[in-house]
Amino acid sequence: MTRQCTTPTGTQGNADIYRHGKAEAVFGEVLARTPGLRERITLQTKCGIRLGGEDGPGRYDLRGASIARRVEESLTRLRTDVIDVLLLHRPDPLADPDETAAALTSLHAQGLVRAFGVSNMGAPQIASLQARLDVPLVANQLEMSLHSRDWVEAGVLLNTPAYASNGFPFGTLEHCRDHGIRLQAWGALAQGRYTGRQSTPAEHATAELLAALARKKDTTPETVLLWWLARHPAGIAPVIGTARPDRIRACRDAALREPDLTHEEWYELWITARALSLP
Repeated sequence: MTRQCTTPTGTQGNADIYRHGKAEAVFGEVLARTPGLRERITLQTKCGIRLGGEDGPGRYDLRGASIARRVEESLTRLRTDVIDVLLLHRPDPLADPDETAAALTSLHAQGLVRAFGVSNMGAPQIASLQARLDVPLVANQLEMSLHSRDWVEAGVLLNTPAYASNGFPFGTLEHCRDHGIRLQAWGALAQGRYTGRQSTPAEHATAELLAALARKKDTTPETVLLWWLARHPAGIAPVIGTARPDRIRACRDAALREPDLTHEEWYELWITARALSLP
């Protein structure tokens, strides 16, 4: 499955482990068959997760030699000479940050990667890596949606009993905003929980509200979901992961129109999805 970022920037997002490399290979074939496409997009991929097999268990691997090898393999599959943005997929507890940073610096110096980012990292981890790099980190990809709301609720649950169960690293949104790191939201459509596979009363209520707002604004529920993310001042870019072209088409207005949600509508969606009043 290829994951597309449906934003006006034209970013194509991938990862070396998606379908064990087949997603990159398929996209590489598309690039080879479509003259000029490579120049019209920002090509992004991720490395740092090993799925496991004969060479060992599933694991995270941000050792320098491993990063260099994964980039070499991705370049071959994508049939390109350079990756525009390389994200480190997940933190590796055994990684030496100096070694990781040295590998990224070398890839940049060789002209193999133009820019770097991270995925699933909090502010302290980002700051530690950035302190060892001369090139700025430009992106942080996190699970963010109307269903996965820890990222927004971390900022309002402080000093409440519910804060203890919030797993989002406090201050990460603020750090990314202050340092020009673009937040990218994976799981942005909430795995269809509000657009076809509702299973709880809150999900049904949220789906009904989304449908009503979509009719009011002459768009789709998927677009309204993405507008809810985009309306946040952190400047969140949604990543659309789906094998269904109709789902991608349903997100079209999110790329072409400014978020058409009022302050009150944004809060109504949030409160309906959480099925609780605000603290």
